[in-house]
Amino acid sequence: MRSGNEPVTARSPLRLRFWLSLWGMIWAAAGAAVFSVVGRGGWAAACAALFVLAAVDLAVVVRHIHQGPHYQPGRNIPPYEPPHPGPPHPR
Repeated sequence: MRSGNEPVTARSPLRLRFWLSLWGMIWAAAGAAVFSVVGRGGWAAACAALFVLAAVDLAVVVRHIHQGPHYQPGRNIPPYEPPHPGPPHPR
């Protein structure tokens, strides 16, 4: 729901999330490799799980970047009225 007080130049930080996810993937892969070499299986598994989480986030971010900008109402569009509670719908 649009309240009418959104910033005029608001932008989504997708590129920042892209680079942070990539950075996290690099560190998680390095951590998993180092911990598996020194014989710390639990920490290697935790780093591998973080790697998977960062990879999923990176895939979502890339998908949203490829979708492109979406329509956003301009200044001349008034804010939407909040929904008014009405009678319950019959079932």
